[in-house]
Amino acid sequence: MSKPAASTTRIWDPTIRLFHWLLVGLIAFSWWSGEQHDMDNHRLSGYAILALLVFRVFWGFAGPRTARFSSFVRGPGAVLAYVKGLGSRKGHLADGHNPLGGWSVVAMLAVIALMVGAGLFASDVDGIESGPLATYVSFEQSEAAADLHETVFNGILALVGLHVLAVAFYLVWKRQNLVRAMITGRRAAEEGETTADLRWSPVLALVGIVIAVAVAWAVSKGFQFN
Repeated sequence: MSKPAASTTRIWDPTIRLFHWLLVGLIAFSWWSGEQHDMDNHRLSGYAILALLVFRVFWGFAGPRTARFSSFVRGPGAVLAYVKGLGSRKGHLADGHNPLGGWSVVAMLAVIALMVGAGLFASDVDGIESGPLATYVSFEQSEAAADLHETVFNGILALVGLHVLAVAFYLVWKRQNLVRAMITGRRAAEEGETTADLRWSPVLALVGIVIAVAVAWAVSKGFQFN
């Protein structure tokens, strides 16, 4: 038996919302600590971001429907059809990420992963400050990783800028408050729409957290456990 129609419908589980806002805060803190040359906290922030990325990949397969990659990584046809309808002020409200937004999520995760990965191998020009995996590459390669680490951050800023513009577009033109949805986990329901089934397993979430923390800890040790 279907659930009754509701004024709002659930689209995001608590873990996805927490992941999103923790990532926002940690990216900002990483930038600040880097500017302040506070490398101890910069590294800790990087490990935390790494843990978040590992958890997000895990949750992309084990989480509820809207968190799974299979629900929002769509083919070119779906993306093109969605883009063609962007000019309309009306249209079906996405149940989670829309086809275009889904690929923006993939791009953001990939670029952040590249930034974190480069930072793990990076070393400054004096060799005083370095990532935990810098000893696995030559000093020249480590310096190149440091340059890449900084360059990729500019790419993240560009993606963040596009993300903010998209959020503003949806708020003004589409009248969809994506920020509120990411805070509350709910969006306005369409006429006749029933409340979505967004069940998730706390046990699986805990497993994902343990795996993410273990990976980040092992990386922080440079895989040296003596």
